[in-house]
Amino acid sequence: MAVFERNYDVIVIGAGPAGLAAALKAKQTGCENVLIIERDTQAGGILNQCIHNGFGLHYFKEELTGPEYADRFIEEVKNAGIPIMLNTMVLDITKDRQVHAVSPEEGFCAFNAKSIVLAMGCRERTRGAIGIPGTRPAGIFTAGTAQRYVNIEGYMVGKRVVILGSGDIGLIMARRMTLEGAKVLACVEVMPYSGGLNRNIVQCLEDYGIPLYLSHTIVDIKGKNRVESVTVAEVDAQRKPIKGTETEFECDTVLLSVGLIPENELTRKAGIEIDPRTNGASVDESMQTDTQGIFACGNVLHVHDLVDYVTAESFKAGEAAAKYAMSVFEKSDKYIKVENGDGVSYTVPQRINANNTDKTCEIFFRVRGIYKNVKIAVDTSDGKRIASFKREHMAPGEMEKIALPPQILNQADGKIKIYIENQQ
Repeated sequence: MAVFERNYDVIVIGAGPAGLAAALKAKQTGCENVLIIERDTQAGGILNQCIHNGFGLHYFKEELTGPEYADRFIEEVKNAGIPIMLNTMVLDITKDRQVHAVSPEEGFCAFNAKSIVLAMGCRERTRGAIGIPGTRPAGIFTAGTAQRYVNIEGYMVGKRVVILGSGDIGLIMARRMTLEGAKVLACVEVMPYSGGLNRNIVQCLEDYGIPLYLSHTIVDIKGKNRVESVTVAEVDAQRKPIKGTETEFECDTVLLSVGLIPENELTRKAGIEIDPRTNGASVDESMQTDTQGIFACGNVLHVHDLVDYVTAESFKAGEAAAKYAMSVFEKSDKYIKVENGDGVSYTVPQRINANNTDKTCEIFFRVRGIYKNVKIAVDTSDGKRIASFKREHMAPGEMEKIALPPQILNQADGKIKIYIENQQ
């Protein structure tokens, strides 16, 4: 049995791609005493069940499967001598950075940390969260649950499938179910655009002849013991079903790909500020929350499209957490507030340390609709334009990024607004 110390420089909660990258960077920055705590029985997080390729194109410059991407970081963490406490549930964290956890092997544990990185990932929105009418038969799964059953447990979840929602997991499972011999009848999306990456729409739906019904939703599920059919209807601009547009699909399985929610129960219990736009913590450019010494990264902060972006963001959090633990972190009580304007649904970070305006700051955000040939505008609080970036195409399913160099940040007067100009 491994022996775990009571005091650590940095404790990372979560051993998915975010937690592994953050811990590795903390160790590389100079912290010798780093611990990862993971509730699952193995490290790697959601990547373990993502056996399709497409990972690592940005970071490793090659195409990997999810398990391959995770394994590279697991090996690096192992070689760096960073312990991972598996099968351990963190119960709560305190503002003075004490972590309470429990595991079958160790029982109740209390650890002290000089800094903490939150990397708990996200979870799927369920049928109950969206209120689909109909009966409650077997055969209704979230897309991620179906993915685990098929890819890890080896169970086929159905033969005739309708998918509600066009998030990336749903699109990928449309292809996966087809390859396993199922018939995917339709992918149904309530919005007038897909919520997934364009490459997944092409590779997972169009390449297999699976129809995508935009501005449609499921209005009824029928079945006693097992799903027997679903009724799909077109929706209006207010996303209300239009009578007379119903179509019935005979099927035995419904997969739900209706959104992801950052796993922030621990964050809320610690009293850390949550941004209602992202459902993740509000952070600065170093990924520090409003509680000093506690940082957040990855899907627990905001839902990402690409694991490569998770890695880059987590490196920032790990480096900052290490610097905080070593008392060389640039603290400040003066910030530039980042606000979202027309066409932008959220920004991360939500604030920028005014003492760090000598560095280029990357800001991630998502847009509210599909835009072509527009500008991303950055204004000060008095309406002064300090930056603009041209974009030929933007969509809600693809996260956007801009970089603000020091000469732009130094023009900010305590607040900047990012919005879409010349919408078409």
